[in-house]
Amino acid sequence: MQMHPPPTLAPWRAALQLGFEQQAGRTVMRRLEQYGPLTVQKPLYPEGGTVCHAIVLHPPGGIAGGDMLQQDITVGSGAHALLTTPGAAKWYGSIGPEASQVIQLRVATGGTLEWLPQETIVYDGARARSQLQIELAEGARLACWDLICLGRPAAGERFKRGSWRQTLRIQRPDGTPLLLERALLRGGDPLLDAPVGLAGQPVMGTLLLSGQVDADTLALLRALPSAPGLRLGWTQLDGLLVLRGLAARAEPLRAAFTQAWQTLRPTLLGAPAIVPRIWQT
Repeated sequence: MQMHPPPTLAPWRAALQLGFEQQAGRTVMRRLEQYGPLTVQKPLYPEGGTVCHAIVLHPPGGIAGGDMLQQDITVGSGAHALLTTPGAAKWYGSIGPEASQVIQLRVATGGTLEWLPQETIVYDGARARSQLQIELAEGARLACWDLICLGRPAAGERFKRGSWRQTLRIQRPDGTPLLLERALLRGGDPLLDAPVGLAGQPVMGTLLLSGQVDADTLALLRALPSAPGLRLGWTQLDGLLVLRGLAARAEPLRAAFTQAWQTLRPTLLGAPAIVPRIWQT
């Protein structure tokens, strides 16, 4: 009897390119190119025509070993786009190949981009690499967050195997860096439980907003109520306001980030705090 190896599924290759421009006082999606399983729903205008909302969809529902995803999003002068996702991104365990994602965001002078995806769940055994590169012109406005859940705490799963590699770079169009961070977290590493690391908290996150606030506003932000056990820290950099958090579950950290975004959106982004409807479904 002849034996045949089990069939294997080819990894996904997917790319999405979006471009937003201002046209007669309205933000429109002028560019949409896609390859593979990455797309967006039609442009939505829950705030009127000034702000264009778009929901990025990844129909497979998860990222497996060997998958490669790319997103390139550009916001032109005077345009305002808000992008989010319909649910958590999932990076599955892998027995070999590494999965990767590269997200390139570009915002022109006078443009505004809000990149607010729902949380990322890194399964035990995942081998994942994520790069977020942001090109921010002088006078551009940005709100961006990233919430990472290592393992699945609700299911009792710890991040004991695998690796999570992450790069965040924010720069001017000429290459001048505003912020550069790199992280490598390995499953089971003592750093995950160390006080100088994640202190045993499986969920971490960063919220970034362009602009400056005064000392009184920063004190008000630090005094915002939060869930018990949630660890939050605000930092004002040159032209960037940063909130970092650690939590046992994703929901309270996402709620804290949403509250901070709602508080600062009118001042730093010039728009009222209207929560995307997809977050409430």
